[in-house]
Amino acid sequence: MSNAKTVKVTLVKSLIGRLESHKACARGLGLKKIRQTVEVLDTPENRGMINKISYLIKFEG
Repeated sequence: MSNAKTVKVTLVKSLIGRLESHKACARGLGLKKIRQTVEVLDTPENRGMINKISYLIKFEG
């Protein structure tokens, strides 16, 4: 799996007061704290979560 693409995702806004499904997407991507950056595989499932909470995060592919 040496050719697996990854995406860097950074949480830039707070999860306080957000919809539970949006909080679940952030947790699913591995984001817990503001300004935390994680690398996730570029899969359709992860892309869907990134698109759903795009207003909370910054990402670079």
